[in-house]
Amino acid sequence: MRACARKFGEDEDLYGLAGLLHDFDYEMYPTAEQHPYVGNKILAERGYPEAIRQAIMGHAPYTKVPRETRMAKCLFACDELSGFVIAVALVRPTKLVGMEPSSVKKKLKDKAFAKTVSREDIKNGIAELGIPEDEHIAFVINVLQQNASILGLA
Repeated sequence: MRACARKFGEDEDLYGLAGLLHDFDYEMYPTAEQHPYVGNKILAERGYPEAIRQAIMGHAPYTKVPRETRMAKCLFACDELSGFVIAVALVRPTKLVGMEPSSVKKKLKDKAFAKTVSREDIKNGIAELGIPEDEHIAFVINVLQQNASILGLA
């Protein structure tokens, strides 16, 4: 998310917090009735900015909270895709090294691979950002490559 903020000239700390906090409640409250509603309530009680809370609510399509800010759109566009790219890396001998958007797109077509990842959310997230699919996938790959050591994917 910080890389998205840099790309669009936005507040890196704000975007970074949204990225870090968007699923903080998921393990304790994993159902659609609870997540991200419980987390949003906790964040509101602790004084987190409305912009972060709106982005977090919008990352779950079933909340029906519109993604009106660029931060909300970035969170939605990067959330599922980042996890999917990591899943692709984990089955490659070279992990993230040399990964191209075509590798990710090929795996997206394989419905049995990482089947819990919503392909529709990935597609819709990229469309909402208004960036070509290959460009956004390459962006996510690049950011993950820069952080490969931290992610255990070096």
